Amino acid sequence: MEFSRTHVRAQVLKTVSVLVVVALLSLRGAESRRARIQQGGFLKYRAINCRSHSASLTDFGGVADGKTSNTKAFQAAIDKLSQYASDGGAQLYIPAGKWLTGSFSLTSHFTLYLDKDAVLLASQDMNEWPVLKPLPSYGRGRDAAAGRYTSLIFGTNLTDVVVTGDNGTIDGQGAFWWTNFHRGKLKYTRPYLIELMFSDNVQISNLTLLNSPSWNVHPVYSSNIVVQGITIIAPVKSPNTDGINPDSCTNIRIEDCYIVSGDDCIAVKSGWDEYGIAFGWPTKQLVIRRLTCISPYSAAIALGSEMSGGIQDVRAEDIVAIQTESAVRIKTAIGRGAYVKDIYVKKMSLHTMKWVFLMSGNYKAHPDNKYDPNALPVIQGINYRDVVAENVTVAGRLEGISGDPFTGICMSNVTIGMASKAKKMSWRCSDVAGITSGVTPPPCDLLADQGPEKITTCDFPEDTLPIDMLEFKECSYRMDYV
Repeated sequence: MEFSRTHVRAQVLKTVSVLVVVALLSLRGAESRRARIQQGGFLKYRAINCRSHSASLTDFGGVADGKTSNTKAFQAAIDKLSQYASDGGAQLYIPAGKWLTGSFSLTSHFTLYLDKDAVLLASQDMNEWPVLKPLPSYGRGRDAAAGRYTSLIFGTNLTDVVVTGDNGTIDGQGAFWWTNFHRGKLKYTRPYLIELMFSDNVQISNLTLLNSPSWNVHPVYSSNIVVQGITIIAPVKSPNTDGINPDSCTNIRIEDCYIVSGDDCIAVKSGWDEYGIAFGWPTKQLVIRRLTCISPYSAAIALGSEMSGGIQDVRAEDIVAIQTESAVRIKTAIGRGAYVKDIYVKKMSLHTMKWVFLMSGNYKAHPDNKYDPNALPVIQGINYRDVVAENVTVAGRLEGISGDPFTGICMSNVTIGMASKAKKMSWRCSDVAGITSGVTPPPCDLLADQGPEKITTCDFPEDTLPIDMLEFKECSYRMDYV
């Protein structure tokens, strides 16, 4: 499909319009569903599995005043409902109201469902946040060398877990954490909003996530994951508020998400230096589609920098980025080892970017000084096609590693409109190799232009990954207790 500058303007306006329409339709649809619930109607939604049993948080003493802690109520409800794991599973319904809570852990064959007017408020009492050991593939916490606070919604060694709602809200009340982080007062790494470890068959969908203390959604050491219809909002200068970070995971689908963030909208990871190399769990078979991102200081999609278990077979398409530092960024360093390969990106519409293409092999952060200087990452098979961008400062900055070049880079059908105050050099390249076709402005010599007589279309796989064959079920629950 050919793209033009006129097309990208239309695409951006269309995206904004669609977001407004979707929001209005969601509100209208949610109101009608809520009315049916109040009359003893049915709650209906789509999920990877439906449940045979259902209860409300109010059945376990939950208080929705925004002041009373509900941590014990959440855990009591989940512990009780876990008895139905072998009997069709269970759903915990969170009604309208403000539910203050610390961290709580999910169970298998379980659904957590938030009403459209339900707001989970993350507690600012650190006693309600248990401390975990550092992730084995990282070797230490990110904010501090010691452990990390448990995420607000947490689970480990689970199967068949759904966290969803009618666009209900999870508010991390992150300002408390950001202030303490900036002042150096945290002994442990800040919590995330949702984290599932060593788990299989996971759905996270139709929620609004606000003001996370750090990362928002973090599936790690897990497989068969769908993240769908998520809205994530954080101040653009908030520290490390990544949107969705699949980490050492296999078979993942991220789609129809809108993210405004202080860090990468999506960051693909797999462990850090010698710890990630030893753990050896890659992230692979990842689909990202219909993402809208605003992140003035980071990327729409980042690969790394913690990629020491490897990243392979990432397929991204229909990406809109507005006022975002870079579209797709690959970041790595000496000591990371492993690989980033077989990356496919197409149909990007971009507006007001510092860079479109960004690759860096000199990312400085290391967990300690024990990394292996001979552990060089392999970056190869990176494919971009059908890209339109406007108001760009630098088309591309691609910097491999001396003696370890990034190879197999392909760009085709790319039109980049430079900003009025753009840098004189549109491209900056070193230690990279690849080919280009139909790229404007003309790329650096290390990315050889194939010329009009040899038009090239960069690869994008036509086969279907297993996660795209996952079928959702229509779930219906009578809500007499609401």
